[in-house]
Amino acid sequence: MTVKTRFAPSPTGYLHVGGARTALYSWLYARNQGGQFVLRIEDTDLERSTQEAIDAIMEGMEWLGLNWEEGPYYQTKRFDRYNQLIDQLMAEGKAYKCYCPRERLDELREAQMANGEKPRYDGLCRDGDDKDLPYVIRFRNPQEGTVVFDDHVRGRIEVANTELDDLIIRRTDGSPTYNFCVVVDDWDMGITQVVRGEDHINNTPRQINIYKALGAPVPEFAHVSMILGDDGAKLSKRHGAVSVMQYRDDGYLPEALLNYLVRLGWSNGDQEIFSRQEMIELFSLEAINKSASAFNTDKLLWLNQHYMKSMDPEYVAEQLRWHMQDQNINTENGPQLSQLVTVMAERCQTLKEMAAASRYFYEDFEEFDPAAAKKHLRPVAEQPLLHVKAKLEALQDWTVENLHQVIQDTAAELEVGMGKVGMPLRVAVTGAGQSPGLDQTLLFIGRTRAVARINKAVEFIANRANS
Repeated sequence: MTVKTRFAPSPTGYLHVGGARTALYSWLYARNQGGQFVLRIEDTDLERSTQEAIDAIMEGMEWLGLNWEEGPYYQTKRFDRYNQLIDQLMAEGKAYKCYCPRERLDELREAQMANGEKPRYDGLCRDGDDKDLPYVIRFRNPQEGTVVFDDHVRGRIEVANTELDDLIIRRTDGSPTYNFCVVVDDWDMGITQVVRGEDHINNTPRQINIYKALGAPVPEFAHVSMILGDDGAKLSKRHGAVSVMQYRDDGYLPEALLNYLVRLGWSNGDQEIFSRQEMIELFSLEAINKSASAFNTDKLLWLNQHYMKSMDPEYVAEQLRWHMQDQNINTENGPQLSQLVTVMAERCQTLKEMAAASRYFYEDFEEFDPAAAKKHLRPVAEQPLLHVKAKLEALQDWTVENLHQVIQDTAAELEVGMGKVGMPLRVAVTGAGQSPGLDQTLLFIGRTRAVARINKAVEFIANRANS
């Protein structure tokens, strides 16, 4: 039997972190077992489902590299199939018409809750006669016995059928409902393992009874725990948990986010860094943790910097290019982005930060950082700057080694420490007090820009002295 898993988001919002982790676990299990992964869009909520959300889900999946063999399937395009099976259940006496108005159901619910009972339909219409009134179709849930299933994460779960009520499977307007559509889809698509959030555990016994009523095979289940914020509360927008694509916009590599998500509830010993292939080879549903996981942004940043430093600079550069364009930095006049990555990855935790910190390599700055200029562009710095400028103008080969030698020679000839030359020079050519190694920085900035900026710094010092 071919293993088949699925990711089935509702397009009522963006692909968020919890959904992405569920998709990843489903995808990894299919890959681990040599199976297939299906993408299904559960868009039965016609009022809240949007094309924008569908596009965002697809974009997030593609950015993460979670490719699928089948789909995307859309539930709204399968209504004929669902209704055919609902009619079949009606004919077999496994479903019935319910005429109860909303007001009666609300009153029933309030009375049950007031008595400390679990709210559930009382079966008033279970054996009633046909009436010329609006109605829904309810599934005739068994009234005896128990539903038992072995969850890959939570172990054996048993629920008495007396705890379950008769689900509505077709609304008054004729549209089928979520819990029924899911069962039919998993059956028709041959889904063998269902990986989903723990918020679906209550649906599972109800759905198992529907599988059995249809004569469909029951898939295996793995219900994963929720993700919490750093403060222990359920992860939400206030923790920054918006679209997965927000992580792209914030400068994270997809590999870093995947590596972080796989460890957010699953482990393989103490290993922290996993390549995509290692995830596939090592993943198992049984190794998923039962307890909730806390999202730790510092850990994600650490991972992101690791990947920026260790991955092919050409690949990281391609991801960086988007941020350069987003920040309107023209990269035509300056170092190649792959070269930039090799020197900036040690200093930055995100690609967004790297782009912002690299602007001076590609375009001139309007003014010096006030704090850095106040400290380092003082009258005492004028002589070292003029001395080093003359050497840079005369330099034959513009190489890291030669540039390093120029700075050393300037300090030696003026009989001052390297800092007396290096810091004013750094502020002069970058506009700020921090940069990669000064020789590498000068290499990337180039002779023409470096000389012009030193002149600007000398003028700044003179104006400061005369003010």
